[in-house]
Parts: sequence; structure tokens; C-alpha cells
Amino acid sequence: MSDAPPDLGSLQLLTLVAELGSLGRAAERMGISQPAASKRLTLLERRLGLTLVSRDTRGSALTTEGKAVCQWAGRVLAEVDSMMVGVAALRGDHALDLHLAASMTLAEHFVPRWIGTLQRRSPDVCVSLKVTNSEQVAALAASGRIGLGFLEAPSVPSGLGSRQVGADRLAVVVAPQHAWARRQEPVDLAELARTRLIVREVGSGTRETIERVLAGAGVEPVRPLMVLDANAAIRRAVAEGAGPAVLSAISVRDDLAEGRIVEVPVTGADLRRRLRAVWSEDRPLTGAVEELLRIAARA
Repeated sequence: MSDAPPDLGSLQLLTLVAELGSLGRAAERMGISQPAASKRLTLLERRLGLTLVSRDTRGSALTTEGKAVCQWAGRVLAEVDSMMVGVAALRGDHALDLHLAASMTLAEHFVPRWIGTLQRRSPDVCVSLKVTNSEQVAALAASGRIGLGFLEAPSVPSGLGSRQVGADRLAVVVAPQHAWARRQEPVDLAELARTRLIVREVGSGTRETIERVLAGAGVEPVRPLMVLDANAAIRRAVAEGAGPAVLSAISVRDDLAEGRIVEVPVTGADLRRRLRAVWSEDRPLTGAVEELLRIAARA
């Protein structure tokens, strides 16, 4: 263990492992080899004196200590991003014109198309996008670190402007061999609440939505079987029979079509939700930010 702080690359690697559920995919995103990523992660664990990631044949998952370090790492990286934006402004560098953040579902299925439309209309605009959970998107928007955020949380914190840019619904999904896949009647909320579920981390819009639905029905809160930080990791765990999960319907569309997982009907709840753009009320919407919001709202 060393008292020297870890390098930013190692912290970024840890956050990507949490996001993608795989050391190999995290290495690919960073443009390094998997052995190099594994060595970097081992050095980080040795430097901190903690086991941060557990690895098995299904992928990589953060330990309890790893999740805590990952949250702190996210704050450090956000501060560095904010610093670099300020430095660019001081030197008159306008290459990074538009800073965005989006929750995972929106970042995977909606935001890239909107950005593509914006860049076809304004090719000189350069966009940076941070993918995180809805709670962090709201925090980044409130602090002014981003010009625009996209989230799927049931409510918007005070101090933020918002506009609906789409709609989605949640789906209860299981592996084809799960008992629920063969039942004739829908699952009700009481049974869903009694069942241990694979869920996203606290702060995700999906987790907050299902918890509000259960609370509104006066049944027990979510009982996690497993908490994972990435939709892809949850889909894989469900397909391999680990247990039921509640996920965005659009995020499981391909898995449902190819038969890897099965959707289970649920009765007694409206699982639809709004997708929103958010921004700090202290920052007027101008230029590329205003144009992107217009594109998203029309889409």
C-alpha cells in the first residue's frame, strides 16, 4: 500500500469497469490491451491496499470497497473535466463547445442520434459526453459542469430546468428457463416486491422508478439479489439465470427478439416513464445547447 494518490488513468479504468461490467471492454474503450488494463488495476489495488474488482467467467464486478472508491473516483474525474473546461476557456480554446451527460439508457439508445443530427447541421461543434446514472447527471447539471443532461428519473431536482424528450417503460425480465417465463398469469406488485431482484445501483433512474412504484402501491421495497452498475451486466446475469430484473424495455429489445431473455407481464402498476433533458436554471440555453435540446424534443 502506498500513500501516493493513484493516477487518473487508473481511476478512469475503474469507472469503466463499473459501467461496462467487463475489464476487456473497459480496456477497449480506453484503447489499451486487456493485459495492460489488468496490470493497471492490480497496481491500483496494491496502491490502495483494497480489492476493488472481483473477476469470474461472467465478467468483472466491483466489490463493496470498489464501489465506494468508484464513486469518489467519479467525483475526482468530474473535477478534472471541469478544470480542463476552465483552462480551455482561459486560453480561448473553443474546441470543446458542448459538454453533456446522460444516463445509461439514454446514452445507449437516444443521445448519439441527436448528437449526429446536431453535428450534421453544425460540423464545427465538438461534443463531449459523460455516461453516468441519473442522480449524477442531475448533480452535474446543477453544478454547471455540463450544458445539458439527459436522464430518466421520476422527478427533477429543484434548480434545474427540464423538458421531456421521450418516453420509455420498464420491463420485468427473466431467463427462458425461469419459472415466471412459463406462467400464464401476470406477476403482481406484491409478488415482485417479495422476490429478490437484480437491480441497478442507488442513483439510477431505473432503480428509483421501480422503488417509487412499489412504495406507491404500499408493498415492500426492492430486495436486491445483486446490484450491478451497467445494463449490459444485468442483461447478461438475467440471461444466465441469476434471477429476475427490472430494466428499460428499449435496453432489452434485442435480447427479447433473440430469445435470450423473456418479458414477464406485471399487473397493478404503470411502468411507463418520461425521459427528460435537464439544465441549470442559472445558465441560459444558447447556441449548440439550445439547438441540441430542440433536436431531442422533436425526435
